[in-house]
Amino acid sequence: MATAVSDGGRDAERYRTAQLGLTRLLVRDMRGRRRLIIPSRLRTSVPDWITAVQAVIDQYARTSAALGAEFYDAQRDAAGVPGVFTVPVADPPPAEQTEASLRWATKDVWERDPESATEAQLQPLETRLDQAERKAEAVAQKLVTDTGRATIQGAVRRDAQAVAWARSAALGACAFCRMLSIRGAIYKQDTVDFRAHSGCHCMAIPVYRGQTFELSDKAKEWERLYREYAAPYSGDQLRRFRQAIAEHG
Repeated sequence: MATAVSDGGRDAERYRTAQLGLTRLLVRDMRGRRRLIIPSRLRTSVPDWITAVQAVIDQYARTSAALGAEFYDAQRDAAGVPGVFTVPVADPPPAEQTEASLRWATKDVWERDPESATEAQLQPLETRLDQAERKAEAVAQKLVTDTGRATIQGAVRRDAQAVAWARSAALGACAFCRMLSIRGAIYKQDTVDFRAHSGCHCMAIPVYRGQTFELSDKAKEWERLYREYAAPYSGDQLRRFRQAIAEHG
């Protein structure tokens, strides 16, 4: 069995690239559904658009879960883990969650009383539709990528040979993601879920019995910055870490 695993490396980047490619295809197909929104008939056409986009999200979420399962199997094989394990593939997000997310994305489309409307709601309709489309793409990306993350995290919890998972952040990740990635492996007995935001491209790395987890070189540098510039300041670590990355990262 391999003795060490890291948040970096070719396999992790290959998986991240696959999920990024999936996101690009997701956005392409969502933009193709924009034609379903008829500006003169928003009340009837927006619900039709939501239904169509829900089907797209479900389709890509299943593919994301399959990619997660393939990555988990590959990591298990590379580690030389004994025994047979079938990865439990996560389901697509619940329909009510997807619908609520898309309704949130389109909330500024509707006409408002100018006295109570926000600045976004006072924009021309075409501008509001463009903004809604971008928000919808962001929430769809998160819902789809979360399904792949949930597949890996669920496998770690159920696989008797897995002991932990660790967060792998992309090189250009935000300070929040970098801060979580330097914590290393989180044991599967914990109830911690994968905290991600829209546009997040972090991923979970499984750790198996007999393996140790090592931070990649980039994560070690993030850890150094965090310990030097942020860790001593309770309650203000994230802001100081973000500043340290901007100035020294």
